[in-house]
Formats: sequence, C-alpha cells, structure tokens
Amino acid sequence: MVKSSRGFKAFRGVWMAVVLAFLYAPILVMVALSFNASESRSRWTGFTLDWYAQVFRDPVILSALRITIEVAVIATVLSVIIGTLGAIGMHAMNKGWAGLLVNVSYLPMTTPDIVTGVSLMLMFLFLKVRLGKWTMIMAHIAFDTPYVLFSVLPRFKQMNPNLYEAALDLGCHPMKALYKVIIPEISPGIFTGALLAFTMSVDDFVISYFTTSEKYKNLSMLVYFATKKPIRPTLYAVSTLMFVAILALLLLVNRRSKLEDIQ
Repeated sequence: MVKSSRGFKAFRGVWMAVVLAFLYAPILVMVALSFNASESRSRWTGFTLDWYAQVFRDPVILSALRITIEVAVIATVLSVIIGTLGAIGMHAMNKGWAGLLVNVSYLPMTTPDIVTGVSLMLMFLFLKVRLGKWTMIMAHIAFDTPYVLFSVLPRFKQMNPNLYEAALDLGCHPMKALYKVIIPEISPGIFTGALLAFTMSVDDFVISYFTTSEKYKNLSMLVYFATKKPIRPTLYAVSTLMFVAILALLLLVNRRSKLEDIQ
C-alpha cells in the first residue's frame, strides 16, 4: 500500500512537470529569442539587449504603451470607485436582493471575452458612438468592476458590524463615518481589487480589439497585428516585458490575498 502510494505521488509529480513544461516552454523560448543577437529564430549568435533598447526607441511601441497604461489607469480608478460603492450598497441590502445582484455581477467574469467584446461593440454602434480610446476605457470598466466588487465584499464579512453604528452614535456624520471607519476596514480588498483590475486591463486583447479603432491600439493589439508581418525580435522583447509585468502583478495580488487570509 505504501509503495503504491509512493508510485502514485511520483507519477503525479512527473505528470505535473510535463504539463508545466508544455505550458511554459513556448514562453521560455520567446524570452530566449528576445536576447538573441540574430534575427533568425533557428540560429543563436550571441546575447544582446539591443532589441529591448529598440523597444524604447520605437514610437509605435511607445504610443501603444502609453495607450495601454492610460486606459488601464483610468479604468482601474473608475472601476475601484464603482466596485467599492457597489459592494457597500450590496452589503447594506437584504439578502434576497444582494444575492440576486451578486449572481448578476458574476456574468461579466463568466461570459466569454468574445461575446462581451462583440456585445459592447454592437451597443456602441447602436448608440452611434465612435469607437476609440474612450469606448475601450468604458469596456474595460465593465469587465474590471466585478473583480473589484468581489475583492471588497469578503472584507465586510470580516469587519465588525457595530463599528459604523458606534461611529454614528458618537455623533459622526454618515459620510465621515464612511471614509473614516468603513473605507480603512475594507482598504486591503480595495487594493487587491485595484491590482486585479489593472492586471486584467493591461492583459486584455479580445474586448479591446472589438471596442476600439486601429488608430488606438494597446500593446496586446500591437503584438497581434505585428504577427501578420515578418516577426521582428522587438516583438519578442515587448511580449517578454508584458509577461514579466503581468506575472509580477499577479504574484503581488496572490501575496496580498495570503496576507489577508492570515489576518
């Protein structure tokens, strides 16, 4: 029995190693090619950082980077405000209405991106709104807000429900009690939700593709359109930088989530 258990654990370890290699080997190849001095994918001629230097000298890439960060920051700020206020309102509701709104709020997270993107595009076209940067920002707010909402809601379960009432009994104005008592208590959830929203916004391609014009391309769209031409090594460098940035943000989110669970 002990031998069979050890054999199963060894098989599981080997299987997990194969799965991880299958998932991450292409990324490792891309990272390696971003440091290759040659433009050929089949020949290694030496280590170089020239492709990364060219990334920051390319006006097209810098423009896409500016749009990516600008859209992500604006969408994150607005989704944090909407998601936090929504969580406060849902917490104050009775369980029936709150449960209904929770189920509805899950839809943007479970609906396929292509369905969300096409639906938003059709809505903008029906309203005769010209597709561009602001339609992409509104689309990002739509799918970022639930991540903030479901990061903030659990904090209310950990909060002492009598704190707000105690502040009011001591003569505190409701609005002052809101940002003096409630906001500090739920701030870890707000911060985690903001990181998630920013990460999802930077990483998004499908919804951005359907809700903007070719004039306003973020980095993911730039990478997609660049693959239709002979691939330049700067594309590997851009993709590597995106991967590292998103990985760092996700690790930070996981780290904060673990600290919140400990607290």
